[in-house]
Amino acid sequence: MKYLLLIYSNPANWEHPLFLRDPRFLAMPAEERDELARRAEALRREITESGELVAAAALADPVNTRTVRVRGGVPATTDGPYLEAKEQLAGYLVVDCESPERAAEIAACVPDARFAAVEVHPIMDTSGEEM
Repeated sequence: MKYLLLIYSNPANWEHPLFLRDPRFLAMPAEERDELARRAEALRREITESGELVAAAALADPVNTRTVRVRGGVPATTDGPYLEAKEQLAGYLVVDCESPERAAEIAACVPDARFAAVEVHPIMDTSGEEM
């Protein structure tokens, strides 16, 4: 089954990987920072080699985002999401794994989950069936 893992972070310093610039990460002892960075690379390697990683992308700074809504047949475009939000969508992974528990396990290993949030969404195909 496929899952979309949405990674959120504070856009104060939007350079990827975001967790490397998070003040809470930077306040950690050097050994702890090094270990978290190693675990992030190990996770990437593990889900790539297992075939669970389908896709991944880091998103550009939210100041470059546009939101489009169509009301009464008229499109209205605004700049970005709500910029006053403390967390913005920063990137995503699509994983194909055996269970929602495994998807949550992968999400918990994403370093950004330690500082913000990673949402786990099952993906459905166009017929409404979960993939």
